[in-house]
Amino acid sequence: MADSEPAVLLIAGSPSDLDLVLRSQEMLDRLQIRSEIRVQSAHRTPEAAARSASDAERDGFDVIIAFAGMAAHLAGVCAAHTLLPVIAVPVASGALGGVDAALACLQMPPGTPLAAVAIDGARNASLLAARILAVREPALRAKLREIAAEDLERYDEANVASEIEKRKQARRAKAGR
Repeated sequence: MADSEPAVLLIAGSPSDLDLVLRSQEMLDRLQIRSEIRVQSAHRTPEAAARSASDAERDGFDVIIAFAGMAAHLAGVCAAHTLLPVIAVPVASGALGGVDAALACLQMPPGTPLAAVAIDGARNASLLAARILAVREPALRAKLREIAAEDLERYDEANVASEIEKRKQARRAKAGR
């Protein structure tokens, strides 16, 4: 995949994480950032995960986003095998609903940094990757400004008033009035 265009490697720790990974890829597609999805586990396919991280820069990637639940070691394995920025997305799973994964992502040893977003934070992971890439890509910064402006529209007084009215009607309908 070696190319001069920015690219993000998306690594799912399990096939069950793919819906979340696809949400992330959709945001990257919207921003016109190339991406590739791989499924590699820190525990079941550790050599493949380490190799993907080690070879990511050579393969034309600029950022890695790693999705994993429970012990969530995938992002750490990636960070240990590359100097590229690694973003961890803790996945809501298991008895603790992703809290264990979030803590695992936050407790990295000195010298092995990674960024972590919220549990199931696929959208924010993609936006963070885009912000990292936008440091040297003015056109990408412009696209990020557009998305930020769209996000602000939710807070426009008319939009808020309309949302309040819709929710009131839904509550009345649910109550049978």
